[in-house]
Amino acid sequence: MGWRTKFVFVLMVYFAGFGTAIYCLAPPPEGSEDRPRQTARARPAIKSDEFARSVNSGMHKCIDFGKEAAIEAAKLIRERMEEVQLKSDG
Repeated sequence: MGWRTKFVFVLMVYFAGFGTAIYCLAPPPEGSEDRPRQTARARPAIKSDEFARSVNSGMHKCIDFGKEAAIEAAKLIRERMEEVQLKSDG
């Protein structure tokens, strides 16, 4: 597999996970009569404020990691492009 195939695969997995998270965390429609799951009642010790802070912290860590990875990827791409240009010129 080439790097483009791997990159597209990683993007697909990332957006599938992101979409799943949005689906799971979104409130149900107002007209729905779905009852909360039994597992939601089994964990009353988790407070929504703590959970929100935990998710917020995790998202910020992911964003920081993504920024660092993007910077490293940009450096690598620039290096490869310079190598290709030098080979084609010489």
